[in-house]
Amino acid sequence: MTEHLDVAKLQRRLAEFAAARNWQPYHTPKNLAAALSVEASELVEIFQWLTPEESARVMDDPDTAHRVTDEVADVLAYLPQLCEVLGIEPLAALDAKIDRNERRFPVPGEGDA
Repeated sequence: MTEHLDVAKLQRRLAEFAAARNWQPYHTPKNLAAALSVEASELVEIFQWLTPEESARVMDDPDTAHRVTDEVADVLAYLPQLCEVLGIEPLAALDAKIDRNERRFPVPGEGDA
């Protein structure tokens, strides 16, 4: 059975991984934001020249699916590390952003008199 994972637990695991390798001096906000951008670009690169139909089937090929999964993991690894060094609670930030977007972009027809 898979152990329940949450953001805080993964942040601790990533911090321990980096500390064991003495990488903390390199984990500045600038470096982590750049690494996040690079990894996101590597994910985009997989889809770059695919048609919309091909992109919808990208997980059908085991080799490509593995690449996509690894790049998603890389993107997801850097974001909580960036949040950690900046003191951002990522789930609270997302929740607040959804609240703002709901106010900015109301459902058409709701609230109309």
